[in-house]
Amino acid sequence: MVARRRRRSAGASGLPGAALAPAGTRIDPVLLGLAAACGHDTLSIRPRPRVRVLVTGDELTHTGRPGSGQVRDALGPLLPSLVHTLGGVVADLHHVPDRPADSLADAVRRTPYDSGVIVVTGSTSVGVTDQLRAFLDGDGDARWVVDAVACRPGHPQLLAQLPDGRWILGLPGNPYAALAAAHTLLAPLLTGLAGRQLPALPRIPLAGDTRIAPGRTRLVPVIWDGVTARAVGGHRSAFLRGAALADALAAVPPDWQPCTPVPVISPAG
Repeated sequence: MVARRRRRSAGASGLPGAALAPAGTRIDPVLLGLAAACGHDTLSIRPRPRVRVLVTGDELTHTGRPGSGQVRDALGPLLPSLVHTLGGVVADLHHVPDRPADSLADAVRRTPYDSGVIVVTGSTSVGVTDQLRAFLDGDGDARWVVDAVACRPGHPQLLAQLPDGRWILGLPGNPYAALAAAHTLLAPLLTGLAGRQLPALPRIPLAGDTRIAPGRTRLVPVIWDGVTARAVGGHRSAFLRGAALADALAAVPPDWQPCTPVPVISPAG
């Protein structure tokens, strides 16, 4: 028997000069193999955005069960993994006291300039100990981009750009509110900094007893079977149990009617 020879013509796998993948494509093993097969020894990439996290609050405790007047910090453990899931990398995380009044401003100034994003948890409202707005309006000399979002929970979130080009993003101090705000502002910011496009959100029929929030979009943790989403209980702004059990977050508009489709953000955290 005579073995058949298989020959491939040069350029048969693609047109000369054609892009192998669009800008913003994630580097994975298959893309590396494709690049190598086409003779590329190196690739020009955008690294994951570097994020510094500043967790504020004198009431926070960081080990064991909280005592009277204390709250266990949930965002310190939550945010590094969430940032990685959203496409960034947490370079470091610091806990910042509420007093003295300039402690947050000092922490921002000490943040290394190789950080493209500074995330501040808590301190985003207008209370006596909420320092972030005062810093941004004062010596921060920031350019405001977003000042609160009409959603629940997570309304007092904000986004601004410092004069040196770094972004500063404020998340509420309550854990579930912070998770909702991270999907609202932090996810799009990291996606844009990585040169990617935001994916279109699937719209899934939402069933079950879900309260709407007049004038605001309500973010509700849901279990999703691929056809219908159902709300999970236990999603108060300070409590993560619902989100921990959920497959996704549903963005429920103020005019929602039962069993009508809503945008779904997946995964929840």
